Amino acid sequence: MAITRLTDLVTVFENKWVYGDVKFGYDGDVNQDHDTKYPLMLIEPPTSIMPVIYEGREEYEFEINFYNLYHQAAHSVVSLQKRWDNLQDLANEWLDFMLKNYQDSTVEAYLNDESIEIERVKDVANDKLVQIKLTFTMSGFTKCFRPTSNFPTDYSDLVGWLSADSLATFDIPNKKVSALGDRSGHTVSANVFQSTKTKQPLRIGYDGINDKTYLNFNGTTDVLTSESSLQITGDSFTIFEVSKFGDTSEVMFSSAHEGTSSNIDIGLDANDDFKVINSYGGQEITITLASGTQLKNEPHIGVVRRTGGDSTDALKVLYYDANNQKTSTSTASGVAATFNSAVFHIGARTAQAEFLSGEFNELIIYNRALTDVEVNDIVGYLNYKYKIY
Repeated sequence: MAITRLTDLVTVFENKWVYGDVKFGYDGDVNQDHDTKYPLMLIEPPTSIMPVIYEGREEYEFEINFYNLYHQAAHSVVSLQKRWDNLQDLANEWLDFMLKNYQDSTVEAYLNDESIEIERVKDVANDKLVQIKLTFTMSGFTKCFRPTSNFPTDYSDLVGWLSADSLATFDIPNKKVSALGDRSGHTVSANVFQSTKTKQPLRIGYDGINDKTYLNFNGTTDVLTSESSLQITGDSFTIFEVSKFGDTSEVMFSSAHEGTSSNIDIGLDANDDFKVINSYGGQEITITLASGTQLKNEPHIGVVRRTGGDSTDALKVLYYDANNQKTSTSTASGVAATFNSAVFHIGARTAQAEFLSGEFNELIIYNRALTDVEVNDIVGYLNYKYKIY
């Protein structure tokens, strides 16, 4: 269904009001800054119930207030009734346009019967105003309360799931993060930590990608390192990441073992292209996704999937942002390796170079190559959460 959040309804409400200003807030906010263009429509935050939770229908009780000026000088030439009638005409026209938006059979949103009430008010909100108060109940599909979503834990061989909004240990006054817990449930956790205060990223609880919580890395010292070695025990893996690079030549994820020269790097190169390196014993697979558009400062989903074979190993990289959906595959022989002998880092390459100066949201690691269907499911989960594209 097309209606998924209160935001979707309010966006339609706002777009269909073309006669003056529109605000989402409370009655006391009207013309608070004395810059309102009338007529004004004020959408008050609604209450709601879910009468039948398994139908996924939410009933929002909206109160919409319409305001227009009614100065003393106009009293002799315009009747109060006429000013109210004209304001109600605009309200009715808006209501028609709004409801027409939901005539599409693929969209489930409608007015409940016998739910509309109209109240007329005068001299409100520190202005000489007339007001029409319109209340109604709007039913919209929001979420069926059956477990139908696809989560990373639904698929086997999950060995790491780190998200900025969960299991963070941080200092409340200065927001510095000392640890981030693993959500995967794997027997060897993928917890990451940073004990040095000057190297700790900041946890910001809002204003990130899709207004989500994020970890902010400073680009010079901040890095988180895993407590245990990366639990990729074979020659196949799949890694998903959601982040935003602040500049070129930055790495958001890396794992390197000096003894075997094996490494995995995910980052942005000097040309502002998404770059993934996977190497072992002198053999290397490198994929660079040239976009032709700016990637730095763009929220994105990155996917790295490696499939090991007897003689050839394939690496597939997918990249999604609001302007790009790119994919590329490369192969090499003799690159087979296990990576469970090395720790991994978030925010820098091997914890000492190419630091991330942007935002980290999520990292998901599997100890196998997921199928195309499984990859699409996880990307769908991340895109639903972060609204990347």
